[in-house]
Amino acid sequence: MIRHIVFFKYKTETPPQRRQNFLHMLQALPERVPGIITFEVGEDILHMQRSFDVAIVFTFADRAALEVYSGHPEHGTLVEESHRINEKVCSVDYETG
Repeated sequence: MIRHIVFFKYKTETPPQRRQNFLHMLQALPERVPGIITFEVGEDILHMQRSFDVAIVFTFADRAALEVYSGHPEHGTLVEESHRINEKVCSVDYETG
């Protein structure tokens, strides 16, 4: 199994409605992209200096499923919007036991 975790830090000028639209895009991914076993999305509640604004956590069966997700058009649309509204994005992908 592969765990895929991504953190998003919005640009300060990103309006609230655009942030909500981005969350809806994230939440729709499991319905639209095959191969996602588990999915979580959450907004930061502490708002500390080091905090990111949103995190997503996916589980995929294997690297092939992760690659299908990465190449899917819905993911491409999400990445394009992410570049427009986020100042920073970080990710980690690792194998689980």
